[in-house]
Amino acid sequence: MRLHLGSLIMLLWFAGLSFIIVATVFASPAIDYRLVVIGSLVPVIEMVLEGPWVLHSLLAPVLVMGFVMIAFQGKRLKQRKWLGIPIGMFLYLFLDRAWTKAGLFWWPLSGFQIDKANAPTWEQPVVLVVMEATGLLAASYGVRKYKIYEKENMKLFLRTGRIQRQMMQGNQK
Repeated sequence: MRLHLGSLIMLLWFAGLSFIIVATVFASPAIDYRLVVIGSLVPVIEMVLEGPWVLHSLLAPVLVMGFVMIAFQGKRLKQRKWLGIPIGMFLYLFLDRAWTKAGLFWWPLSGFQIDKANAPTWEQPVVLVVMEATGLLAASYGVRKYKIYEKENMKLFLRTGRIQRQMMQGNQK
């Protein structure tokens, strides 16, 4: 089994940065940030299974987003909640530089053959350590910024994936 070491050990890179990017850009207390993090880690599954395949293409998050919009049509709050998964998947593509590998990123528009040798990789150990440390710092920053370390905020986050509305509003000023 061929594994891309970089994609497997960079869980904090994807999870931490996806969380803080979405929290900062959307500043929405209604997003389930747990699902954003899960979505950002879903494509890593392919790397365990000798990928990359479809989850490293733009098609995957687009299909998941379409599914969420259709499955929860007329249920705006459920759509908002479940959109965290495709948003996380889009961020994975960005953070893994999948967009630099046109044949993989644009699959199947670029043809049905997936050239696995052309997958984005991060093989230099120093780079991997710096990236994981960056992901840890991003996650720590989010926990501090939104006071998720406080008991009530932590309960809300773990139970619903949400951040207190006043934490979001207080950080927009």
